[in-house]
Amino acid sequence: MKVEQIHHVAYRCRDAKETVEWYGKNLNMDYTLAFAENHVPSTHEPDPYMHIFLDAGMGNVLAFFELPTKPEMGRDENTPAWVQHLALKVKDRETLLKFRDQLEANGVEVLGVTDHSLFHSIYFFDPNGHRIELAYNDPAATEMLDKAASVKDEMLEEWSKTKRAPRHAAWLHEREMNKI
Repeated sequence: MKVEQIHHVAYRCRDAKETVEWYGKNLNMDYTLAFAENHVPSTHEPDPYMHIFLDAGMGNVLAFFELPTKPEMGRDENTPAWVQHLALKVKDRETLLKFRDQLEANGVEVLGVTDHSLFHSIYFFDPNGHRIELAYNDPAATEMLDKAASVKDEMLEEWSKTKRAPRHAAWLHEREMNKI
């Protein structure tokens, strides 16, 4: 028995309409569905909400809740902003660069292209403050991916004991660090 795929990933948004428009304009996502209720189906709590769904490609769904009766949304202040993010795959470098150009033309501040050896990505924030990453896999990274996967168990074991970065796959970022 295994999970088949992610059914949907849900986040909170400040404004459902603004979110639908932003994701359509900046990431070309289609708005596919909406539910609005005055009671939460799982808890039966009386609390109106708007639940919107966007097509993130290949059966993947990105959903948002607008919660007008709840306090203003925030983020986990004990977790750095770079940690909590949604990474979306794009076809190749050309597509990534086109998205970067489109985002910047629409006034979105973009960080990158960042070289992660196995993949390359850009980062930006949506209007709700959620960090988004667009990434493509490096076509030359198949051997590197296999090499990194071969040490995953040893790395996890060492990390769990020491809480310090194991050196098993340090080669992945050493070439980038040498550029700095």
